[in-house]
Amino acid sequence: MERREEELIRQHLSHDSELRSLFEEHESLKQKLQEFRSKHYLTNEEEIEEKRIQKLKLASKDRMMAILGRYQSATR
Repeated sequence: MERREEELIRQHLSHDSELRSLFEEHESLKQKLQEFRSKHYLTNEEEIEEKRIQKLKLASKDRMMAILGRYQSATR
């Protein structure tokens, strides 16, 4: 996620519980991916789990971007 996007998200966290929940989920998934990437070797199960987490993380980002899009549309 780009710095600008993250700043926009942080501006709305205090008054948008859905966005806050998605952001927390995204950060948690990001941390889990870091744990997998820090390993020298992944088992087949870990590789599958890593791919599943990547998809979930991307989906949460897409949902956050959709919410930000609504905010940006409202300010135009």
